[in-house]
Formats: sequence, C-alpha cells, structure tokens
Amino acid sequence: MARKSAATATSALPEVNFCDYGDVRTLHLGTEWVQGSMLLDMPFDIELEYVQRMMAWLLFVPPSSVGKRHAMQLGLGAAALTKFCRKKLRMNTTAVELNPQVVSACRFWFKLPPDDERLHIVLGDAALKIQNSDWAATVDALQVDLYDQDAAAPVLDSADFYADCRKLLTDEGCMTVNLFGEASSYPASVEKITAAFGADAVWAFKPTREGNTVVLAQRTPSRPSREDLLERADAIQTRWGLPAAKWLKVFKPVIA
Repeated sequence: MARKSAATATSALPEVNFCDYGDVRTLHLGTEWVQGSMLLDMPFDIELEYVQRMMAWLLFVPPSSVGKRHAMQLGLGAAALTKFCRKKLRMNTTAVELNPQVVSACRFWFKLPPDDERLHIVLGDAALKIQNSDWAATVDALQVDLYDQDAAAPVLDSADFYADCRKLLTDEGCMTVNLFGEASSYPASVEKITAAFGADAVWAFKPTREGNTVVLAQRTPSRPSREDLLERADAIQTRWGLPAAKWLKVFKPVIA
C-alpha cells in the first residue's frame, strides 16, 4: 500500500512479508494486518470480498467497452486489482505504489507480470503522482486502497485529495475507495468524497463482515434503472465471475 508523505525515506518503510494459509497467500507490512491476498491455484482471480466490490464501476459501463478503458490503482497491495484489470479485463492498467518492496513482493510472490504495453507500475507518493496533468481525464476506473502497516485509517482522505482523484476521471469514469480502520470515520470520509464529487454522484456498499466499506463516486452522476443494473450484473458475473448480482442487494446511492 502507498503512504502519505513524499518525504518518507525508503529505509523507513515497513518490511514486507507474506503468509500462506491453505490455498490463500496474504501480504503483510510487518504486522498481522492483511494488505492483500491471492488464491494460489487461481492467482488472477480476486479472493477478498471487499476487493471484488472495488470492481463495482463495471455496473456503470457497457461490458463490451471495458477492454478499451484505462484502470488505475492507488496502492498496489497484493496486486489483485492490477492483475485482474490487466489479465481478465484486458485493460490498460496503471498502479501507483510508494514502497518498492511491495512491488518486488508482488512480482516474486503474487504473480504480478512485468511492465508491458498494457501494464505500468509507478513508484511514488500517490498524492503527488495523481497531480500529473498527463493523466487528467484519462482514467475510467480509479481504485483507491491506501493503508499503512497499522491499517488504522486511510492515509489519504481529504477533500483536496478526492478532488484530485476526480480530475483523473473520464466523463464515464468512477472512483472506488476502500474505507476501513479503527481510527477511520465513514461519515467524515463520505462527506469529503461528496464535497469533491457531489452528493448525487456517490454510492456505497454495506460493510463487509471484516468492516471494509467500499464507496463509489462517479465523475458524471447517473441513476441507471434497476433493470439496467440487473442486466449489467448478469453480464459481469457471466463474463468475469464476479458476484455482481449480490452487489445489488447491498449497494445503493448514498442519497436516494
């Protein structure tokens, strides 16, 4: 996961390690907190429920258009989203990660492929990197999952940060954010996201059993019909094996 301060020295970054539990491998930053996971027999699938929900932006675009779009992850974790977007969705995929050890771990232990014409891993502070004007209005799916080794709260969680995220998005683009941690405040985070995107642009899942709440914000607000969402969910489940039909039971606009 990326961290907040651009001044943080590489030597001060936490040690990266992994553990295997049966058929699941988990990534850790020197603590018990899970920073990501991988199914050993299906390394390009998404194992964690909340990470699957980070793909909810698929509900808002035609399935046939997905392979022509650009996905970006802020915080690499165990590279589940990055690998899925590149391998399964065949999207142009960019990931921003501060800790070079995390990138190395993902390449050695979590089957992250080397960079190529569709995959680019960028080392650096996400707060600064996303201000690159070359990326403005180029990202269709922005997935934000930024936690340090203590997982106490998102390390980037300000209205200014979310405004910078919005500038990255295409007109049809969506941002999904994982909100988790003992020190985090879901209402406060949603208020900041709403300040950047507008109240009618924000959707949210109910929390998972583990306490992860995924929030989605659209660059251009829309309210697809129930029938359209059901049709998209069925296509997502059929094409890519994500449990999108279940999403619709626990996913709705923050302001109806």
